[in-house]
Amino acid sequence: MRLLIADKLHPKAIEELRTLPVEVIYEPELTKETLETKLDGVGILVVRSTEVTETAIENAKQLNLIVRAGTETQTIAVAAASRRGIYVANCPGKNASAVAELALGMLIALDRRIPDAVRSLREGRWERTEYAKAEGLAGRRLGIAGFGAIGREVAARAKGFGMIPVVWSRGLGANRAAEFGVQHATSIEDLAKKSDAFSVHLALSDRTANIVGKHVFDALPKGALFLNLARAGLVDYTELRRAVREKGIRAALDVYPDEPKGGKKEYATDLFDAPATATGGFVYGTPHIAASTDQAQFVIASETVRVIRHFLQEGTVPNVVNVTNARHAKFQMVIRMVDKVGTFANVLAVIKRHGINVEEVTNTVFEGGVASTARLRLVTRPSEGCLAEIRAFDEVLHIDVVTLPNLA
Repeated sequence: MRLLIADKLHPKAIEELRTLPVEVIYEPELTKETLETKLDGVGILVVRSTEVTETAIENAKQLNLIVRAGTETQTIAVAAASRRGIYVANCPGKNASAVAELALGMLIALDRRIPDAVRSLREGRWERTEYAKAEGLAGRRLGIAGFGAIGREVAARAKGFGMIPVVWSRGLGANRAAEFGVQHATSIEDLAKKSDAFSVHLALSDRTANIVGKHVFDALPKGALFLNLARAGLVDYTELRRAVREKGIRAALDVYPDEPKGGKKEYATDLFDAPATATGGFVYGTPHIAASTDQAQFVIASETVRVIRHFLQEGTVPNVVNVTNARHAKFQMVIRMVDKVGTFANVLAVIKRHGINVEEVTNTVFEGGVASTARLRLVTRPSEGCLAEIRAFDEVLHIDVVTLPNLA
């Protein structure tokens, strides 16, 4: 089997992948267009930023598994992969510490205006009076929108700075928030009202696109600190510009609309036009580096290796995102039989002939290799005729059919 790595991956992970029973091909400069022509004979694909299009998946006749060496999978045509029975897996939460560290660094930078103070000194100016104007973070309320792995890491670090984390997440209630030692907001607008600083850590979806818009910026207090290190599509940047200009919001960004791709070095935006003064709003930024520490990249790469090893050695896929949780099977057939070549195939042939759909199969061989037990989850109950045909095989020792509980 061939394994194609179509993005940069930690060297130690590549070394470890080469010890597995696969042919490893490392082509980190591939683009979404060139990838479409590179998947012939590839069984496993690893990507980070490279887009995997529907065309690429349709061209990949031998592809079994796509691993996103990161958290989200928006760059992969997951629906197309599901139609072809291709697993898609990710590495959730492995970059949480790196993103949280940058978030706290940005909060300090916004409060103390560190980048501008450094630039002032480099330009030969001693502006102590100007850059001594700072409120400090201790005792201030940090609103965290989204409380997954990154949100929790941000809250933990914020407490270390004496901040008070306030959290809003659709799946988080007041009691659960209390268990985490954070305050609770009932809505994203309520969160904004309660925040001296506001940090976005939501996944991007149809439900969350532009979720941080006018209603949120209007609810933030004047001069609040604002962070978006998650996805540009979560924030209405036109409203952000207005809030910076009219409400003195100090913003720090790591993600932007229309980010450069394909190794381009230029990026033009008017987000940074406002001067960074003590009384006015302004924007600081970094070029999409939140998860890009050596520690985070090594952990993500190690998780990528773990997913692939499990797939090759166990036949299971950790972190799979496109296997349905819905179950339609209503019956389970348990068959004890002699473990001989062709026995199980004969049983399946009978089930097929009777038009019964098998949703899931497991087979366990007992010590000594003489007998095995197969468990088949079936959508419809086998008729007595079907069961009689299966019992007629000399190698079949016993059959039970049980009705599965309705878990709907």
